[in-house]
Amino acid sequence: MTVEHLDVVIVGSGISGISAAYHLQKECPNKRFAIMESRQSLGGTWDLFRYPGIRSDSDMFSLGFGFKPWRGAKAIAEGHCILDYLKETSRENSIDKHIRYGHALKAANWSSADACWELRVEREEGNLTLRCNVLLMCAGYYSYESGHTPDFPQSDTFSGTIVHPQQWPENLDYANKKIVVIGSGATAVTLVPEMSKTASHVVMLQRSPTYYASWPAIDGFANFLRRFLPEKIAYRLARAKNIARTQLLYHLSRSRPEMFKRLLISGVRKQLSPGYDVDKHFTPRYTPWEQRMCLVPDGDLFESINSDKASIVTDHIDSFTEHGVLHSVRGTRSLGMLTSG
Repeated sequence: MTVEHLDVVIVGSGISGISAAYHLQKECPNKRFAIMESRQSLGGTWDLFRYPGIRSDSDMFSLGFGFKPWRGAKAIAEGHCILDYLKETSRENSIDKHIRYGHALKAANWSSADACWELRVEREEGNLTLRCNVLLMCAGYYSYESGHTPDFPQSDTFSGTIVHPQQWPENLDYANKKIVVIGSGATAVTLVPEMSKTASHVVMLQRSPTYYASWPAIDGFANFLRRFLPEKIAYRLARAKNIARTQLLYHLSRSRPEMFKRLLISGVRKQLSPGYDVDKHFTPRYTPWEQRMCLVPDGDLFESINSDKASIVTDHIDSFTEHGVLHSVRGTRSLGMLTSG
């Protein structure tokens, strides 16, 4: 049987895979390429994750493609808007014609003798062997088969519902339930304010705090430019401004860590009710950007805390019980549903 030989194989049809395909077509129009996508749809993260409130945790003028203006009203955008943007980009540039859905790369071996990669690809109609000169891995760092779940003691005794954000059930009803979100990263910061709109109460249970920066969901400067300038020029200026701002803030955080830390903590303190224990719940042990910092669009997390629809507990989980989570500081926390972020 003849083995297909391609110039380039791209693995993954998310943001990076679509971007790679666009630039490959533009700079090397005569090269033959294909995109291997293990799932049945493009979009990567933005198609996989369906949990409540899913959104970007970077502004879309920075995260979006340099060649394709972001037209959304919000810079911190909802997941379905980002997925539409990726699908539109793929269609407009005929990238979708190169995507081979249901093709999962299982092995890649380099042959020095033949100066090419030999790929073993699994698909429903039978395994496939391909060869290529260049292999671009654009699959991200998530395991799409299952998200990481810590080994919580006695979690099997819990009588409520345990949900992982990566496997969020369609039409899951959490209205009027007491919920614990385990973790304090970008997913947790998205889930807590969104779920608190209809839940009885949402607790974010964290081992240690994370740095947060409140940021407007709508970029006023970008929308101002759109009113007076051609679309592409307005987009390039807004993109350049946002990227430069992020680089400046990162440089300050690394060159003046204590000063930057005080600025972040002060910003959080101003958005919470007087007397809130910011030192305990919002002051990490590390300096900014030693770990990832999270955006809070329009301060929605702080609003949910101030309205008593949500709260934060900083503690270690001892074990699960039939009715909730046992932790050392405040004993058992009863709930009807658990998710991790």
